Amino acid sequence: MTSVALPTLHPDHIAALVEGRHPRPHDALGQHAVPGGWVVRVIRPLAEAVTIVRADGTRVELEHVQDGLWQGFLPGDGQAYDVETSYADAPAWTAGDPYRFVPSFGEMDLFLFGEGRHEQLWKALGAHYRPHEDVDGTAFSVWAPHAQAVRVVGDFNSWNGVQHAMRRLDDNGIWELFVPGLEPGTVYKFEILTPDGAWVTRADPMARFTETPPLTGSKIEVSQFAWTDDAWMTQRAAHDPHQGPISVYEIHLGSWRPGLGYRDAADQLIEYLDQTGFTHVEFLPLAEHPFGGSWGYQVTGYYAPTSRFGHPDDLKHLIDRLHGAGYGVIMDWVPGHFPKDEWALAKFDGRALYEHSDPRLGDQPDWGTHVFNFGDSQVRNFLVANALFWLEEFHIDGLRVDAVASMLYLDYSRAEGQWIPNRYGGRENLEAISFLQEVNATAYKRSPGIMMIAEESTSWPGVTKPTDQGGLGFGLKWNMGWMHDSLQYMHENPMWRASHHGEITFSFVYAFSENFLLPISHDEVVHGKGSLLGKMPGDQWQKLANVRAYLAFMWAHPGKQLVFMGSEFGQPSEWSEQRGLDWWILDQPAHQGLQRLVGQLNRIYRAEPALWSLDFTGDGFELLASDAERNVLAFVRRGASGEELVCAVNFGGNPVGSYRIGLPAAGRWDEILNTDAADFGGSGVGNFGGVTAEDVPWDGREASAELTLPPLGAIWLTRAAERVE
Repeated sequence: MTSVALPTLHPDHIAALVEGRHPRPHDALGQHAVPGGWVVRVIRPLAEAVTIVRADGTRVELEHVQDGLWQGFLPGDGQAYDVETSYADAPAWTAGDPYRFVPSFGEMDLFLFGEGRHEQLWKALGAHYRPHEDVDGTAFSVWAPHAQAVRVVGDFNSWNGVQHAMRRLDDNGIWELFVPGLEPGTVYKFEILTPDGAWVTRADPMARFTETPPLTGSKIEVSQFAWTDDAWMTQRAAHDPHQGPISVYEIHLGSWRPGLGYRDAADQLIEYLDQTGFTHVEFLPLAEHPFGGSWGYQVTGYYAPTSRFGHPDDLKHLIDRLHGAGYGVIMDWVPGHFPKDEWALAKFDGRALYEHSDPRLGDQPDWGTHVFNFGDSQVRNFLVANALFWLEEFHIDGLRVDAVASMLYLDYSRAEGQWIPNRYGGRENLEAISFLQEVNATAYKRSPGIMMIAEESTSWPGVTKPTDQGGLGFGLKWNMGWMHDSLQYMHENPMWRASHHGEITFSFVYAFSENFLLPISHDEVVHGKGSLLGKMPGDQWQKLANVRAYLAFMWAHPGKQLVFMGSEFGQPSEWSEQRGLDWWILDQPAHQGLQRLVGQLNRIYRAEPALWSLDFTGDGFELLASDAERNVLAFVRRGASGEELVCAVNFGGNPVGSYRIGLPAAGRWDEILNTDAADFGGSGVGNFGGVTAEDVPWDGREASAELTLPPLGAIWLTRAAERVE
């Protein structure tokens, strides 16, 4: 060793370094210039000898200072180096030194996150395997502003982070460490020294891959996937999907056909969509979650697809295949709340960070979860970037935003005295409103052709109004009122439906107040509510007939539509995530008929612009008949180019013959759909040769025709000349 005098460190400084609790360990560890050369310091507890192996091959033995801190003098120019460590009764171990590197987290990243405007935050925070300076390794970074110290722990260091303490880069609380040689697949977490002096271990909020639950570790992930959906993405960016056909098949991947992973599901799901004709598939949340019984709605890994079904690249494969087959992909997204699991986001750095510190703002009593602090710019950045992550990295075509109402109202599910009014004394959550406007505006700006869909169950005005006009900026809103009213109507015995007629017609009053999507969602077939089939009155034939008529009414009603898996073939039992669907019921011809009807509904729907091109304007709809006494409804749908389709529904249990209704024009009208057709399991009553509208005025219209309406059935009519054209 040289006799050069090396700088000394204060005992408190040394103690913090060797205990792995120094907030800026790089200030002392690693390689630092001194007169004539460099001083190198490393932490190697219990080592017998430590040697620096420089890039030019020279070796310099270090001296032990105390408690595992070693240092030495390196003459000449600064060089890259490795650290060779010898232990008693063990071979020497050589590794790179994390403390010889400049920060791997860029100045622009620090600035953008500090401003709360880092729109691709996932490319900065988290764990990234990539080259840095002259070696490959993993760059770790995490936001923990209240932490006294942060360490990386994992399989690679036997979950002892003393040698992998991170440095704090700025006042916003970004911590960083580059670990050379650390490869993808490694399990890790962050170990955080809280303001109270306790060490806690947390999963990475920005992890892009995780261990499979019930394990909770984060994993270093590198994508090797090559997308093949360029044509889809180009077309997506060039068209407004809200003006096109949207017929959504909602599924819970784990129970659709149990045992399928992301890759396994591709062929089977595409084959089924080809059969049933939906335009989009919507997955219940696929972000990582510890409790399967939450169906994905209690998220702990916002940037990690659940590993239950495979690697993130496997999900990309599924989406890529769906796009290649012509199907859009929607995913449920849950920014409204998150679970209180101690290893995840809750009190992440020892204090409320992602959540409000006041439980009157930060707790969600319905679900036993925390509410995000939407007023914090970094928390908003975390969530906005997360939406963009799914749209950009996974090519998701739409996000259905869960539980929007719980975000909008400060008193949501809270009694008097359990909530805090806003600065104007109102119940509106102004910070959440601003966040929703920001995420919608940013998503539509960055990813043209996508959809942002609100599950919003109240009469909040302007959910689908543009943000520059004061709206929330969603493209679509679930019509929860239609769902509840219409299902209540269908539940009634046809003998008594006349007195409930307003429940099936009320949606026409407000149908164009928002851009609506009509859902029959997962929430309506669980928790004792029974299946869609089970909600219907009557014997088995009548139940199936009710479902057929109801779905035809739904497909013709203004707005897009969504049904939860199993409803399309009349699943008899209530859905449970713990088992698969009642696929066996398709051995019965009547259920096959219902499934065929849904396929026919979707095929006609796709082909008829009258059913979707003017969904959000009154120009696309006109009521022709509303006969409570006979349980009859009839209306016409119009397309942007003048196309017309008439839907007439008999919700009564008996056929209605020679029933005259006014029609838009005289001439031949073809019956292009009849839910009572024998092929669908019906009795075969209808107008299978079509009808001729005469110049007989009726209900204020110049032409009319006499129809036969089947029992518990619906028919669709289009003008014969229009079909020929």
